[in-house]
Amino acid sequence: MKLKRITYSKLNFRQKEAFNFQKVAGLLADYGFNCLKLADDWQGADFLAYHKDGNHTLKVQLKSRLTIDKRY
Repeated sequence: MKLKRITYSKLNFRQKEAFNFQKVAGLLADYGFNCLKLADDWQGADFLAYHKDGNHTLKVQLKSRLTIDKRY
Protein backbone atom coordinates (compact mmCIF):
# COMPACT_ATOMS: atom_id res chain seq x y z
CA MET A 1 0.00 0.00 0.00
CA LYS A 2 1.42 3.34 -1.05
CA LEU A 3 0.56 6.18 1.34
CA LYS A 4 -0.11 9.70 0.12
CA ARG A 5 -0.92 12.93 1.89
CA ILE A 6 -4.54 13.89 2.23
CA THR A 7 -6.14 17.18 1.25
CA TYR A 8 -7.56 18.70 4.45
CA SER A 9 -10.29 20.63 2.62
CA LYS A 10 -11.68 17.36 1.21
CA LEU A 11 -12.31 15.89 4.67
CA ASN A 12 -15.76 15.90 6.23
CA PHE A 13 -16.43 17.51 9.63
CA ARG A 14 -15.71 14.39 11.70
CA GLN A 15 -12.56 13.62 9.76
CA LYS A 16 -11.31 17.19 10.25
CA GLU A 17 -11.94 16.97 13.99
CA ALA A 18 -10.02 13.67 14.20
CA PHE A 19 -7.19 15.12 12.08
CA ASN A 20 -6.96 18.25 14.26
CA PHE A 21 -6.97 16.18 17.45
CA GLN A 22 -4.05 14.07 16.21
CA LYS A 23 -2.02 17.12 15.18
CA VAL A 24 -2.57 19.00 18.47
CA ALA A 25 -2.04 15.87 20.60
CA GLY A 26 1.28 15.29 18.85
CA LEU A 27 2.44 18.82 19.58
CA LEU A 28 1.32 18.66 23.22
CA ALA A 29 3.17 15.35 23.66
CA ASP A 30 6.40 17.26 22.99
CA TYR A 31 5.61 19.29 26.13
CA GLY A 32 4.79 16.33 28.39
CA PHE A 33 1.03 16.09 27.88
CA ASN A 34 -1.04 12.95 27.35
CA CYS A 35 -4.26 13.69 25.46
CA LEU A 36 -7.56 11.85 25.87
CA LYS A 37 -10.33 12.39 23.32
CA LEU A 38 -13.75 12.68 24.96
CA ALA A 39 -16.73 10.86 23.46
CA ASP A 40 -18.94 13.85 24.23
CA ASP A 41 -18.18 17.50 25.01
CA TRP A 42 -17.51 18.01 28.72
CA GLN A 43 -17.63 21.59 29.96
CA GLY A 44 -17.02 22.66 26.37
CA ALA A 45 -13.92 20.48 25.94
CA ASP A 46 -13.35 18.01 23.10
CA PHE A 47 -10.32 16.47 24.79
CA LEU A 48 -8.29 16.64 27.98
CA ALA A 49 -4.52 17.05 28.09
CA TYR A 50 -2.88 15.80 31.30
CA HIS A 51 0.67 16.94 32.05
CA LYS A 52 3.24 14.40 33.23
CA ASP A 53 3.73 16.36 36.47
CA GLY A 54 0.17 15.51 37.49
CA ASN A 55 -0.55 19.14 38.38
CA HIS A 56 -1.79 20.54 35.08
CA THR A 57 -4.80 19.55 33.03
CA LEU A 58 -5.94 21.44 29.94
CA LYS A 59 -9.50 21.30 28.65
CA VAL A 60 -9.20 21.73 24.89
CA GLN A 61 -11.93 22.55 22.41
CA LEU A 62 -11.12 21.91 18.76
CA LYS A 63 -11.85 24.59 16.20
CA SER A 64 -11.08 24.90 12.53
CA ARG A 65 -8.51 27.60 13.29
CA LEU A 66 -6.08 28.20 16.14
CA THR A 67 -7.55 30.13 19.07
CA ILE A 68 -6.30 30.20 22.65
CA ASP A 69 -8.95 31.16 25.20
CA LYS A 70 -8.32 30.89 28.93
CA ARG A 71 -11.97 29.96 29.65
CA TYR A 72 -11.13 26.45 28.45
